[in-house]
Amino acid sequence: MIIRRLCGALRVRGTTDLLLVLLLGAGFAALPVFALLPSVAGFAVASAVTYVVDEVLHTRAPGFVRRLATLQLNRTLRFAVRTVMLLALASRTDAPDRVLVAALAVFSVHFALVMLYSAAHHAIRLRRVLPLVVRNLDLSALDVPRRPPAVLYRRFLRKLLHLDVPAHAGLLTALAAGVWYPAGVGFALTTGLSVAAVTALLGQYRRVRRMPAPDEVFAEVNRQLAAYGPEVALYFSFASVSRDFMYQVNMWIETLEQLDLRPVIVLRERASFRHLSRTWIPVVCVPKADDLAELELSGVRVVLYPGNAGKNVHMLRIAEAKHVFIGHGDSDKLASSNRVSKVYDEIWVAGRAGRDRYQRVRHAISDSAIVEVGRPQLAPIRLHADHTPGPLPTVLYAPTWEGWSDDDCHTSLIPMGVTLVERLLTENVRVVYKPHPLTGKRSPEAAEADRAVRELLRADNERREAASAAAAATAAAPRLREIRARLDELAGHHDGDDAEQIRDARVPDQDGAAEWRELHAEWHRLYWESRGPVRHHVVLKQLPTLYECFNQADVLISDVSSVVADFVASLKPYVLTNAHDLPDEEFRAAYTTAGGAQLLDRACERLPEILRSVREPRYDPMAAERRTLKEYVLGPDHPTSLERFNAAVNALADRAAVERAADRPAEAADLVFPQQRTAPAGDAPRDPTGLVG
Repeated sequence: MIIRRLCGALRVRGTTDLLLVLLLGAGFAALPVFALLPSVAGFAVASAVTYVVDEVLHTRAPGFVRRLATLQLNRTLRFAVRTVMLLALASRTDAPDRVLVAALAVFSVHFALVMLYSAAHHAIRLRRVLPLVVRNLDLSALDVPRRPPAVLYRRFLRKLLHLDVPAHAGLLTALAAGVWYPAGVGFALTTGLSVAAVTALLGQYRRVRRMPAPDEVFAEVNRQLAAYGPEVALYFSFASVSRDFMYQVNMWIETLEQLDLRPVIVLRERASFRHLSRTWIPVVCVPKADDLAELELSGVRVVLYPGNAGKNVHMLRIAEAKHVFIGHGDSDKLASSNRVSKVYDEIWVAGRAGRDRYQRVRHAISDSAIVEVGRPQLAPIRLHADHTPGPLPTVLYAPTWEGWSDDDCHTSLIPMGVTLVERLLTENVRVVYKPHPLTGKRSPEAAEADRAVRELLRADNERREAASAAAAATAAAPRLREIRARLDELAGHHDGDDAEQIRDARVPDQDGAAEWRELHAEWHRLYWESRGPVRHHVVLKQLPTLYECFNQADVLISDVSSVVADFVASLKPYVLTNAHDLPDEEFRAAYTTAGGAQLLDRACERLPEILRSVREPRYDPMAAERRTLKEYVLGPDHPTSLERFNAAVNALADRAAVERAADRPAEAADLVFPQQRTAPAGDAPRDPTGLVG
């Protein structure tokens, strides 16, 4: 427990990383000791340890490295400390004055060149920042220079600081041997390589001065948008964009691609592209509100919002379009019936349950503004009748996160998560653990419970797993990585900057969707087969997907969240955690999705009885309730959710077009008549809008 807490405080993952941290500290502590003794051999060993371990920790424990930086112990300072200690060692060993002066001059020049290089790199990076970033629009007409070579541009500080190694090695060799030409060779190499690096980067700076101006970029992007003619937009913004939030966009992409109207995706944070899924839909990221107003979106009639964010107001001000809150899942949380939703023209929910949820928010939302469209994303979920059980019951434990505040905290992880998993491991079941992506972001208690659950499952896997199963997973790993790399390529992910993204932007081949689906299916098939039917799983990444975890599960245990509402589509048994041990009637009255669930108490005493409904399908007390609840929560099966969603988009777009057409005569009159009154005699009044013939 002490080691685990120490690892958490230092932001390292395990005992090995903790030992490396201690070794780094010991190495730096030894430097002044060996410098003052003096001991050249001891100093050389300690210096080598700090070089190597520092580099390893940057790869294995980046969280610890960031923690050092917050304490002002950044990489540059660590290199400076090592250099100062080396100069102290040289002084203590009575090195000649000319060697000491040369060493001081070389190291000073090296650090000055590092500063110059950093300034040039910063200038290049700023020049390559464009007002917007796009995907799936052909911007080859813009003459965007290539990014500087990776050897000069990426992780430049790490490489440049390590150019002091020849000087350090040369001086240490000279001190040990008592001859000084090795120091001269090392000094020359460090200085020469540093000067060459700075010269090369300054040459790259001359190239980036040819970057297109912002006006040119907007003109070309607007020309491409006008040619494409978007009619419906999905708009997304969040204060801290990462893969933890981008699922809110990715879940809607396949639905957008199947609409009758032409879609476009508008994002507001540059980091969005790193986590955006594959799509052929044009994507435009515009960080600044003023720049958003420059986009040619006059043909957009419907704007869809998967999340409530402050920056939504920048799009809501477009009066000509209809604005719709579509959310990112229906649940019984307060966020799924927020009064803020009044700012939208319509709110689209999955089924009748969503409508009733909003109606319970008194005086908030008009019933006419709520439209039931189903959940088009749920098509990949297999029904209970089509599920083939494995040798052990598979329990999917998918707790929600701790919420933005204690008032909205529905997670079971903190009060009962560890107890639940401990009890599950005594019931001889297979556990698939998929926590919410934001778990532990706000609450240290949730983060600690999450780590404890993972450790329990890891230890039990070691106990039950045969060597052959581990070998199968190892054998499948190369192909899984290969598939992931190809999926990233199809999604347009790369490590370039904004300018490189625009330079590489092209209109994609829509046939790539077939390859994407085939690779997704192959990845999941290979993943589950290679892990065997009894191994526990901790799912933290985008793959395997949540719905593929649904398809593996015999039963879901979860909290009040949209995960439960989506799982209802499978008609499989599911369990809601009742962490506060409310009376069953009170809990079911408070939460709609509890209507088809079995309820689990905080001490998990009901768990054996609940698992009986999995082991003995005939004993399934909630089967009838789940069938009724499915239509209430998700809507009818016919017409399909996609058909209903598409029809809702078309109907609202038609309404927006009619209202826009009705407004045009008045707008034209406002623009024309003042000019008619003030036009000089003999001049025909001009019509700047072109609407009056």
